[in-house]
Amino acid sequence: MTTPITGTVGTPTQTASPSADRADQMGKDTFLKLLVAQMRFQDPSNPTSSSEFMAQTATFTQVEKLEEIAAQNAELLTLQRSLSAGALVGKHVAYTDDTGTTLTGAVSSVLVAAGSEPQAIVGGKSVPLGRITEITVAEVATPVTTPPASTPSSTTPPAG
Repeated sequence: MTTPITGTVGTPTQTASPSADRADQMGKDTFLKLLVAQMRFQDPSNPTSSSEFMAQTATFTQVEKLEEIAAQNAELLTLQRSLSAGALVGKHVAYTDDTGTTLTGAVSSVLVAAGSEPQAIVGGKSVPLGRITEITVAEVATPVTTPPASTPSSTTPPAG
């Protein structure tokens, strides 16, 4: 008996990137430029206090570390997707093709390319992992066992 693992994913997932490029987001370069401009144009008779400068430096360090953590998380997600994709080899899957039809087949291999979603090869066709809707383990034929042939019981001849 197979135990299906079902899901309802209709479109391929996007590959994680280590940074988000948004117009309203300031990165560490912007922060450093602002800090340098503040130091350059500060009033010499009333310089920035050392505690304020240390707070700004600490904030800059936090921004750098958060960017490193984001990059590491993206790498971990990529690795997790690769491992999950590799575990599909030999499994039977159901997937939705480009026309919306559900097809099934066995995964013969998996393609993992940098910067793109892993692709399962099902019946010679490349299927994005996000389109797989069901995964089952192949049925294994259970050997049929027959009870041992009954042996005639030994009878003792009648005493006579």
